[in-house]
Amino acid sequence: MDQQERALIAIASRILSYPDETFDKDKKEISNIIAENISSKQLMNELEEIFIPLYGLTLQEIQELYVATFDLKSKLGLYLTAHELGDSSKRGAALIKLQKMVNEAGFERVEGELADYIPMLLEFLAVSPADNDHTRLQRRLAVAFQRMLNNIPENNPYAPFLLVLMRHVFPEPTKEEVEKLEFEREEADLEELPYPIMYQ
Repeated sequence: MDQQERALIAIASRILSYPDETFDKDKKEISNIIAENISSKQLMNELEEIFIPLYGLTLQEIQELYVATFDLKSKLGLYLTAHELGDSSKRGAALIKLQKMVNEAGFERVEGELADYIPMLLEFLAVSPADNDHTRLQRRLAVAFQRMLNNIPENNPYAPFLLVLMRHVFPEPTKEEVEKLEFEREEADLEELPYPIMYQ
């Protein structure tokens, strides 16, 4: 994974986190990441265009949009194993494996968020060394993001950014990977969970 891909993943971690009072600060940090790490002028312009609709919203408006878009009971939830397994009893073991992988890489999860929270996993991918676990996690996230992209309305302001991630970072899932995800997951009936707390 090159510097530009890691930068896009770091941006995604912030964009897909719940927008709170630090939103204006995050916008400045994202602009700096783009300026310092995105080598393609075309991609830089594309990102700037994509963020205009999001950045034009008030904090309350973007919070409402975020909740409406990424509600846990929808196919756009931000929990990886919920995409993979739905409400299956296998989800608990999958969460433990993810947490073990993160811990063995030298990172710790701050209490208050599940180990499969996608913005945290993106942050982990952005800073962790490339290895087999890193590659497998990237492929798993690719399938989840493709599922999200297949289900998000085209006019949703988050949709173009998900498309950028699939074009420039994540490998296109095979038909078999997508079918396997849909076959193995059970319908989820999940309560709302706390909003983001990042790895430290």
